[in-house]
Parts: sequence; C-alpha cells; structure tokens
Amino acid sequence: MNKMVADVGMVAISAMLTMVGTGFATAWAEKVVGGAAVGAMAEKPELFARGLTMMVLPETIVIFGMLIAFFLVGKI
Repeated sequence: MNKMVADVGMVAISAMLTMVGTGFATAWAEKVVGGAAVGAMAEKPELFARGLTMMVLPETIVIFGMLIAFFLVGKI
C-alpha cells in the first residue's frame, strides 16, 4: 500500500477520534454540571444565571475538538 494513502487514513482516523472523544467528554460534563445546576436552581431560583453559565462552559470542549479536527483534516 502506498505510504501517502496510509498517512491520509491515519490523519482521518485521528480527526474522527478527536471528535468522538470530545463529544463524549462534553456529554459527560453536561450531565454532571446539568444535574448539579438543576438541583441548585430548585433550591434557589436566583441561581439561574449562574447555572446557565456553568452549562455553557463544557461546550468549549467540543468546540476545541472541532478546531483540532479541522486542523488535522487540513493536513490531508
């Protein structure tokens, strides 16, 4: 097999694994933070803004993963 084809395949697999990993990490973080935020807001409704802010922070994980995946695909 041509070395160039193998390199392209490895870069594509790396980009895929980056997106899958960051997707799972974001989902897990949203689950943990979301449960805590909803529990806190149930006791103190004035914590809504703080809870909403904490729910947005894990989304940066998947944004960074997508950025890395685009850089990897740009190497192809």
